[in-house]
Amino acid sequence: MSQPAVTIRPAGPADFEGIIAIAIATGQDEDWEAAFPGYLRHLLGHGTLLVAERAPRGLVGYGGAVQIGPSAKPVSMLTDLFVHPAAHGAGIGRALLGQLWDGRPRRMTFSSLHSHALPLYTSAGLDAWWPLLYMRGDVRRLAMPPGWAIEAAGPDRVGALELAWTGADRSACHRFWATGPRGAGVVARLSGRPAAAGSVGGAGAEYGICHLAVDPAMPPGGEARAGGEAGSGGLAADAVIAVLAGLDAPGGLARACLPAPHPAVRRLLAAGWRVGGFDLHMASEPGLLDPRRIVPSPGLA
Repeated sequence: MSQPAVTIRPAGPADFEGIIAIAIATGQDEDWEAAFPGYLRHLLGHGTLLVAERAPRGLVGYGGAVQIGPSAKPVSMLTDLFVHPAAHGAGIGRALLGQLWDGRPRRMTFSSLHSHALPLYTSAGLDAWWPLLYMRGDVRRLAMPPGWAIEAAGPDRVGALELAWTGADRSACHRFWATGPRGAGVVARLSGRPAAAGSVGGAGAEYGICHLAVDPAMPPGGEARAGGEAGSGGLAADAVIAVLAGLDAPGGLARACLPAPHPAVRRLLAAGWRVGGFDLHMASEPGLLDPRRIVPSPGLA
């Protein structure tokens, strides 16, 4: 018996209930009443959100994507691709992916370790480059690096600094992160000069760095620090440590999602932080994200 036809179409607010049902069925652990609907609204306004329908069930899958690179060399990041377990094996994920990435050759995502994920993304022209580590630990075990200071900043200020440094306008994302639980923008200054900027926030165990960009003029790692200490991970690592050390984290505990090659990883492990899991950064070419500078958002990079 042939499978019923699948229709792929743009999502709307009326689809949120069905999308959440699929997310729950696929085991996603989210704040279904507040944070997740806000995230979906962000995708509707600043990215692409598609749903897959199949009679008689209705919604059986959804997928999302955002542009994270500069407008001259855009990178399409797949933010979501989920199919209800009852509809697996019907090519729905591939159909969603085909429309989300149609005409977008520069592609990336953070792939889960699900057995279907890596083969699907590989067939779409992506390779696995490095793990994204989900790290948690006690910020009270981190000392503010010499010469650094943290100040609060509005999302537009943070977005303007990142745009000047990278050519990518992430202001909408920083405004979104600022609306979340304990959401705030931060600027890390080295000897009074802005050296890194990003957003922090999150509820409970998810509180920490949402996203952090470093001035490309700052050495990423292995160089002498402002205090003259060589081999400590460099200024990109200092920026991460400074932001984490400046957090007023509940119970002292916070999180950071770091590329495995990031120079702050060793510093955090030495301070007793732990890796709670990881996803794989997959991309159509190396270098779409700099793993020694950026602290990306797993959902929005």
